[in-house]
Amino acid sequence: MRITLLLLLTLHTLTFSAYCSDGVLRLTLDDAIRMAVEKNLDVRAELYNPAQYEAEINRYRSIYEPVLTLESNYTDSSTATFSSAGNAVDSKAIGVNSSITQLLWTGGTAALSFNNGYTDSTNVTGWQTGLGITLNQPLLKNVGREATEININISRSQKFASLERFNSVLLTTVSQVRTEYFKLQSLRDELTVKKLSLELAQKILSETNARVKAGVLPAMETLNADFGAVTREKDLIDAERAVKDQVDVLRLLLQIDDDSVELQTVDVIPHDQIIIEENEAIQKALSRPDIRELKRNIELNELLTKNYHQKTRPDIVFTASTQLTGLDSGYQRNLEKVVTFDYPVWSVGLNLIYPLGSGAADNDYRRSQLKTRQISLQLKSLEEKSANEVKAAIRAVTSGYMQIDVSDRGVRFAEERLKAFSRKNEVGLATTKDVLDVENDLAIARSNQIKAVVGYANALTRYWQVTGELLEREGIRVVEGDADKLYSEIR
Repeated sequence: MRITLLLLLTLHTLTFSAYCSDGVLRLTLDDAIRMAVEKNLDVRAELYNPAQYEAEINRYRSIYEPVLTLESNYTDSSTATFSSAGNAVDSKAIGVNSSITQLLWTGGTAALSFNNGYTDSTNVTGWQTGLGITLNQPLLKNVGREATEININISRSQKFASLERFNSVLLTTVSQVRTEYFKLQSLRDELTVKKLSLELAQKILSETNARVKAGVLPAMETLNADFGAVTREKDLIDAERAVKDQVDVLRLLLQIDDDSVELQTVDVIPHDQIIIEENEAIQKALSRPDIRELKRNIELNELLTKNYHQKTRPDIVFTASTQLTGLDSGYQRNLEKVVTFDYPVWSVGLNLIYPLGSGAADNDYRRSQLKTRQISLQLKSLEEKSANEVKAAIRAVTSGYMQIDVSDRGVRFAEERLKAFSRKNEVGLATTKDVLDVENDLAIARSNQIKAVVGYANALTRYWQVTGELLEREGIRVVEGDADKLYSEIR
């Protein structure tokens, strides 16, 4: 089975082909896992986190989109100046300016401007136009692609970390599906055991009643047989309720809303022995999604640390500009002067901005370093815990397989005891209560056998969960495009 979340609609169709005309959904374990991956609400909700980070990435990528600025103004003034000997100078001015500004990956900005002004005053009347380019480039602080795209890279790292967190949710969900699926199967097996036990108790009750009527057994034996049958009837009712409760658990997990559809598990609970190499298993666990998420967080914090360190530098900005100008009473002639290159203007300069105190930048840098060290310790702690979890899981698998053998032998011994006591009862060497007690021992042995098998299956599930290989074993692979698809669906 190889699936990705990108194929969920196809899987949905395939899964529900399991419906039969008799209103029964016969679920294989693969079917159940596919349905949970597609429909489980916790899984679906978690996938929206990386999708939101994809929106953030594209939002911050918009810093490279050019910005168009259009300005217009009108000024009407009447003022006195020294040059006019105190006489009022009336002036009317109209300005129509435009510019396009572009952020560069170097951290600088380039701007193309086209400015037009018309002045009508006592002293002068005419048009003035300027066509120019301006460049501002930082040389120390906020310089380079890494600094320019810091928010893009932060969002990208957060997206990758959220994808690892999504993997963790998937891992937990798939593990839960396996556990609940096997539990339902085992409860149904136990229900069968309870039914057989009740049938046998009722058979013993019928035979006891006949023998009491025939005078072979005392009347007290009937009470013993009645009590045994009633006790087993109560156990059967409890078992039926447990099955219905577990069906509801599985319905919720798989988001099956149609209560009229009966769920049936069809896969046999696996109990084949597997060979585990401890060191290899521990190495696998170091690639678990939760460990990968912490590593992503360290990368994110190291990126922030570099950025904060750069912000402790002084701010030196190189500026350069050039402009072609024109001046004339007529706009057309004014424009012609601009393109003749007869009136160029250019300038270069350096601007130094040096804060007399750098407490904010220094402490941001220090805090980021402390955070990185903290996450590194958390990572080391998680890696050590994962090793212990693997060792415990391996022990559980080993003991679980041994429990199957013990429970199998227990069932065989209990069956032989029941045969022996039945023969004794027939010749009066064992009471009805003795037979019922031995039969109850057989029911307990069969129940223990079922629990041993499901316990071993759950131990395997837990082992594959703590080593992080469960998703791979089930053929589930999460790719970045799974979240991007959700992002693209929003309009």
